[in-house]
Amino acid sequence: MPVVKLTVRAVPNAKTSAILGWEEDPLAGRVLKVRIAAPPVDGKANAALTAFLAETLGLSRSKVTLEKGGTSRLKQFTIPDGTALPE
Repeated sequence: MPVVKLTVRAVPNAKTSAILGWEEDPLAGRVLKVRIAAPPVDGKANAALTAFLAETLGLSRSKVTLEKGGTSRLKQFTIPDGTALPE
């Protein structure tokens, strides 16, 4: 199954999880900025971000895979090709 790489800038410890929109990063290009209501401790923010993206994009959790950036705010996920992304 073909996949697409989605680059996300995570903002942990937010009051609520929300997609803030797209922004340009000088190194990574176009990234999706997402607030996540989980602390960056013991992988909690990564798990919450993966679950939030899956729910928001209408995918099962197994279809959203964290590829890079486990300890960084800038993360790269793979999702199925053809998935509708937020505006």
